[in-house]
Amino acid sequence: MTEVVELQTGIDPVASVIWLHGLGADGHDFVPMVPQLNLPDNMAVRFIFPHAPIRPITVNGGMKMRGWYDIVHLPIDAQRRRCEDRKGLEQSAQIVNSLIAQENQRGIATDRIFLAGFSQGGAVALFAGLRLQSRLAGIIALSAYLADAATTGAEKSGQNQTTAIFMGHGTQDPLIPLSIGQDSRDRLTALGYNVEWHSYAMPHSVHPQEIDHIGRFLLKSSLKPQERQP
Repeated sequence: MTEVVELQTGIDPVASVIWLHGLGADGHDFVPMVPQLNLPDNMAVRFIFPHAPIRPITVNGGMKMRGWYDIVHLPIDAQRRRCEDRKGLEQSAQIVNSLIAQENQRGIATDRIFLAGFSQGGAVALFAGLRLQSRLAGIIALSAYLADAATTGAEKSGQNQTTAIFMGHGTQDPLIPLSIGQDSRDRLTALGYNVEWHSYAMPHSVHPQEIDHIGRFLLKSSLKPQERQP
């Protein structure tokens, strides 16, 4: 069973966010961000921050650390991202699917669940979310990219074709250059996805304005169509 860190903003959550950390971090990494999202007091949300498996990472000399899949080269570029650790991606997608199933058992429907992630965690959120056979509330990919992009069109699920996607990226990112994020956005848009794109003056990190934008995205996308104001 995957170990997780959990935080609820109130009793009886009406939505859940499964948030995947970046390479070498762990589930505690984004916990301090939750209060900064400024979600309304009457919107209880369960945040789930899983720990990635410990595995050898090629780019770090084979050192074992928490990672959702192996990284062979950095920075990521248009050629190398086609050579991802597909097996690792699939294994991490299965972890995500299991966490979604657990939330379903706890009374949170899939269309009330967000997948979010930073860096390779964001790549897994996109990989798993676009292939999921149930509709999500939304997908959040921060400083990330579309991993194994060439297979997305053939493998995508129609269930999440209209699911909102938030992408945020740093203009000075040395690990996943802005151009890779923009290309990922453009590929998703060409496939018909609704992508909310933001760029920020930052390196491979998270910007305060980005946190505010994520909070707004969660609030907007957590409402089912019949609950939205005309």
